[in-house]
Amino acid sequence: MSVFLTAAWRRLVLFNYKIDPALLSPYLPAHTELDFWNDTCYVSLVGFMFRDTRVLGLKIPFHVHFEEVNLRFYVRRHDPQLGWKRGVVFIREIVPRPAIVWVANTLYRERYVARRMAHRWAEGPDRLEVDYRWTEQGRDQVFGVTAANQPENLVPGSEAEFITEHYWGYAQWDARRSMEYQVEHPSWQVYPVRSHHCSVDFGQVYGPEYGFLTDAEPLSVFLAEGSEIVVRKGGLI
Repeated sequence: MSVFLTAAWRRLVLFNYKIDPALLSPYLPAHTELDFWNDTCYVSLVGFMFRDTRVLGLKIPFHVHFEEVNLRFYVRRHDPQLGWKRGVVFIREIVPRPAIVWVANTLYRERYVARRMAHRWAEGPDRLEVDYRWTEQGRDQVFGVTAANQPENLVPGSEAEFITEHYWGYAQWDARRSMEYQVEHPSWQVYPVRSHHCSVDFGQVYGPEYGFLTDAEPLSVFLAEGSEIVVRKGGLI
């Protein structure tokens, strides 16, 4: 598939929660199945920055650098030629630009919404603070971390590798078909997280069935440096 989008994804904050698989079944695209790590089903709240974004090779004014926050879960699909493909499905994606919402929802049938957003990066010799925030129905939502400022390589077979290394995206198209697209990037380094904070009303943002996450403690929290990425044009399966 040809290239649809190039960018850099930077400073990814990932809060990872255990979830009942039954809550994800309404979002599960055709031809995919849930992907588990150590018999655990995960949903992740992820915040990061898009940098130097180009769509079909072009920089769109006011759409080059921006925040994204998403709630996602993990799936896999067996391809007869390539074997198992590990991917993600988005429950909701939040960005600050309505044009991004229109493109993603129209071409890929994703679940984007536009909100007022901001981020904070504070960096010192041995300390890195990163948080992402947005406004939902007049209420501020924010989550973030404080980490050591020395990134480390991923450990093969680790939870962090499972969470960060899914290289396909899937979205429901209809009852029988799904949109599949490939995301390319190198393995990411992660920063040792020292503390985290989360003031997100999951029920307000994502629906009442996810309200229990508001007071839940994540199983893990990661801060990944990120990298340049390539998103290829999708196709129906």
